[in-house]
Amino acid sequence: MKALQWQGVNKLAVGQVPDPELRNPGDMIVRVTRTVTCGSDLHLLGGYIPFMQKGDVLGHEFLGEVVEVGPDVRNHRIGDRVVVSSFISCGNCWYCDQKLYSLCDNGNTNPAITETLWGQAPSGCFGYSHAMGGNAGSHAEYIRVPFADVGAFTVPDAVSDERALFASDSASTGWMGADLGGVKPGDVVAVWGAGAVGQMAARAAVLLGADRVIVIDRLDDRLGQVRQHTGAETLHYERDDVAGELRERSGGRGPDVCIEAVGMEAHAPGPHFGYDQIKQQLRLQTDRPIAVREAIHACRKGGSVFVLGVFAGFVDKFPLGALMNKGLTVRGAQMHGQRYIPMLLDRMAKGELVTEHLATHVMPLDEAPEGYRMFKEKEDGCVRAVFIP
Repeated sequence: MKALQWQGVNKLAVGQVPDPELRNPGDMIVRVTRTVTCGSDLHLLGGYIPFMQKGDVLGHEFLGEVVEVGPDVRNHRIGDRVVVSSFISCGNCWYCDQKLYSLCDNGNTNPAITETLWGQAPSGCFGYSHAMGGNAGSHAEYIRVPFADVGAFTVPDAVSDERALFASDSASTGWMGADLGGVKPGDVVAVWGAGAVGQMAARAAVLLGADRVIVIDRLDDRLGQVRQHTGAETLHYERDDVAGELRERSGGRGPDVCIEAVGMEAHAPGPHFGYDQIKQQLRLQTDRPIAVREAIHACRKGGSVFVLGVFAGFVDKFPLGALMNKGLTVRGAQMHGQRYIPMLLDRMAKGELVTEHLATHVMPLDEAPEGYRMFKEKEDGCVRAVFIP
């Protein structure tokens, strides 16, 4: 079958790989009908997460049709249209019982790397390096889905492919940031990053009753999508005084909840960006924490900061003093998709959550390398490139 393979730093190619096969009785095989780029994929492409091997298949956000099921699969039948959580979870361990699905003890078949890096291993993820299990990704014609009854969800007839696709990761991640960040009615919420995850975090905050939601970015096309589709306000960080505006729009205190949806390759105007970039390139730090720093400084005293962007290791100049002395609560997580996808599909069916606008570029899988180039360069207003195998 055809698949998009990692060939080295900033090198991708569509090639032939073996068809997936059932390995365990709870597995199923899905024919991929839609799969989409993610900003975290760019960290793999750029070599910032150094656990890729030549030939690895990328992709973790997808939707498709069930074509084969193992003998223990009970919730799905051949022909079902399903959306699949990007993180792989068993549904039976202590963490899954707590609905912390991306921390599952059994979803990562190669835990040694992350146990060494982080002390303990999170769950596995489709197409996201051997640190996350080395699972084949979704930028392919077919994919094996482990623990299918736990991680795959039948899509309601009323929800289109383009809408349901983003429940797989972007919408789940964004909703988690607002939910676990503690957004409640009347809050002022600030979101750094107007990509798909940032937009979904903003929309979640609006639906959870926040009084004001403000999204910060520098790309006018994305900020326009925020205003049109999420109900949030915007700030352009190259033109606006972000810190001053956030204070002004929150009664002088600062936002109650700050959500970082940028990650380890954050950009900023000014010399501190060059400082962080050089240290990252020299591997004196693994990540650029610019947006995290800004969120911590902007957040009101006693407020909450949630880190949604992907980070790999270590950062420099982390404002621990501000965190401690301001009494902040700081949380982060990979997304617990199984916790949110059913609810999100229901909201999508009701029209409360729309995502089609995020699929700015739709193309065949054969054109995926070009799609990733456009996505990385943010060319032609590319928010997400969707591939149809």
